[in-house]
Amino acid sequence: MTSLTRTDWEQRSKALKIEGRAFIHGEYRDAASGATFDCISPVDGRVLGVVASCDSADAEAAVSVARAVFESGVWSRLAPVKRKEAMIRFADLLDANAEELALLETLDMGKPISDSLSIDVPAASRAIRWSGEAIDKIYDEVAATPHDELGLVTREPVGVVAAIVPWNFPLLMTCWKLGPALATGNSVILKPSEKSPLTGIRIAQLAIEAGIPAGVLNVLPGFGHTVGKALALHMDVDTLVFTGSTKVAKQLMIYAGESNMKRVWLEAGGKSPNIVFADAPDLKAAAEGAAGAIAFNQGEVCTAGSRLLVQNSIKDKFVPMVIEALKAWKPGNPLDPATNVGALVDSVQMNQVLKYIQAGHDDGAKLVAGGAQVLEETGGTYVQPTIFDGVNNAMRIAKEEIFGPVLAVIGFEDEAEAVAIANDTIYGLAAGIWTDNLSRAHRVARAVRAGSVWINQYDMGDMTAPFGGFKQSGNGRDKSLHAFDKYTELKATWFKL
Repeated sequence: MTSLTRTDWEQRSKALKIEGRAFIHGEYRDAASGATFDCISPVDGRVLGVVASCDSADAEAAVSVARAVFESGVWSRLAPVKRKEAMIRFADLLDANAEELALLETLDMGKPISDSLSIDVPAASRAIRWSGEAIDKIYDEVAATPHDELGLVTREPVGVVAAIVPWNFPLLMTCWKLGPALATGNSVILKPSEKSPLTGIRIAQLAIEAGIPAGVLNVLPGFGHTVGKALALHMDVDTLVFTGSTKVAKQLMIYAGESNMKRVWLEAGGKSPNIVFADAPDLKAAAEGAAGAIAFNQGEVCTAGSRLLVQNSIKDKFVPMVIEALKAWKPGNPLDPATNVGALVDSVQMNQVLKYIQAGHDDGAKLVAGGAQVLEETGGTYVQPTIFDGVNNAMRIAKEEIFGPVLAVIGFEDEAEAVAIANDTIYGLAAGIWTDNLSRAHRVARAVRAGSVWINQYDMGDMTAPFGGFKQSGNGRDKSLHAFDKYTELKATWFKL
C-alpha cells in the first residue's frame, strides 16, 4: 500500500497527462476521421480529456497491421522463452507504473484508489506475468501410433485477436485477455470500453517498452456500434474475445456468423446466488461476506452476489446482521484511501441502478437499507449500497442483472428449494455456499449451474483457477491454462515413416 493521502492523489490528478489517442503499429495517432469524445470522470463530473473515437477505417488499419506483423513471424514465431521474457518485462512495467495506472483507473471508472492500487493493478500484472511464465512450459502431444507412423498434435496461435473489454475492471479484464493472447504469439487489437479507455491506451506504450514488437498490440478506443462492430464483422479477425453484457454478447455471435465464422469467446452477465444455510459455520462472517459481495466495486461486478438466499429458520436473525455489516460500506470520494465504495461509472449507469431500486419498490419488495443517490453536490455518480428483503425470483431485481449495489434477499426452506431458486436464472456465472456440512457443500456445489462456486467465502481465487460461466453467462474460460485454448488452434500432423 501507499502512504499517499487524498490531497496527494488530488494533486497528482491535476498534473496527470491524459493520452486519449489510438495506438496502431507502435505509435499513438488520432482517429482517421479526427472524431473524439469527452472522457468524463464519475468522481466529480469533470472532463479528463478527449479520446479518439475510432470507426471502421481505424479497424481496417489496425487489422491490416496486426495481420502483417503476425505473418512476419517477428512475434508469432519467436521462441516461447523469448516471448516469456518480454511478457515478464511488460508485467514489471505495470508494477513500476502502478500509481499512475491506479490513478487513471480511479479517475476514469470511479473505483476507490485503494482498490485500484492494491487489487486491480497487481492482479493485472500477475495475469501478464503468469501467462508469460506458463508459455514455455506447455507441451504439445504425440499420438499413440503404429511403429511406422508418427502423429503430432500441436498448438498454433490463432492469428489476429480482437479483444473487447468492459468498464468495471478495465485494466484487469484487459490483462486477462492480453496475457494468454500475447503469450501464445497472436497479434491483438484491444477495444476498451468508451466509459473507461484510459489504462488500455496507456499500457500499449508499456508493451513497446517491454520489447513486444510494434503492431502486436494495437488499441482502438471508441464505441461498440462503430469500431466494436467493425472488428466483430471484419473478415480478417480470427478470434473475438469479449467481457460484458449478455445482450451484446449475443449480438457479437451474430456478427461472427455474418462474417467469417470467427471464433467468439464470451464472458457475459450474472445474477449470482449467495446461499446461506442455517448451519453456516460463522454467521457474522457470512453476513460480512454478503455485504462485500454486493458493495465491492460499487456492485459493478459480473459475479456480484446479488441474490442472497437465506434459510428461513435463520432469516430474521441473519438479515439484520447483513444490514449492520453493510454500514461499513459507505460511498465516498474515490481518491480518499479510506473510501471503500466509489462512484458508479457514469450517469447512465447510475440512473439505471436507481430505476431498478424503484422497480424493487414497485414489485412489493421491502427496502431495509440504502436505496438513494448521495453526494450529489460533488457532481459525481454515487448510490448507497441497498438491500431489499421479501424478494421472490419473479421480481425484476431478482431476475435482471443490475450491475450496481442492490441486494435482493430471498428466503428458502430446505436444500432442494435453495438449489431450485439458485438455478432459476438465465445466468450461470458464480455462486456462494455457506454451510458447515461437508456433504451438503459438495452436493449443492455440484447441483448449482455456475462456473465458479465458493464455499464459506465469496469471490475468491487466483490465476490458477479458470473463470467463466454456464448458460447465458457465456462460454470459454479466462485465467488458468484453460484460457490458452481460446487463442490457439490444434493441428494434427501425421507422418508415414
